[in-house]
Amino acid sequence: MISLSIDSVEDHLAWSKDVNAYNGEEPTEKLPFPIIDDKNRDFAIQLGMLDPAEKDEKGIPVTARVVFVFGPDKKLKLSILYPAPTGRNFDEIPRVIISLQLIAEKRVATPVDWKNGDSVMVLPTIPEKEAKKLFPKGAFIKELPFGKKYFRYTPQP
Repeated sequence: MISLSIDSVEDHLAWSKDVNAYNGEEPTEKLPFPIIDDKNRDFAIQLGMLDPAEKDEKGIPVTARVVFVFGPDKKLKLSILYPAPTGRNFDEIPRVIISLQLIAEKRVATPVDWKNGDSVMVLPTIPEKEAKKLFPKGAFIKELPFGKKYFRYTPQP
């Protein structure tokens, strides 16, 4: 994890104490991730991270809260943009990363309300015979009015 901030290094050192204290830890200048100083907003502009609806006291758009997740192939796998006044859901980030890893490694899909350890979905493109080999714990089908049997669930591999 790397953070990009439009604040200076000096500001990072000051507010990192607040972050640690807010989380119930010792108010130190150390955070468990590096922070990139982007006080001129060069990267924020290039990455489309400005929120045109929210402006600072000088009328300059402030940065939105953006999360980018890249895979081992160096390709963007996920982008979440939160408007500047909206807090990020940090529980969602590891959930999505675990989901992306499962999808890449195990040929499954995760449903909308999936949590780590819940059942996953067998991809509809995997034939039944192959699914039995890939998922020895079996799969159950959620019956739906349309009659297609494409919602197949299996324990998380």
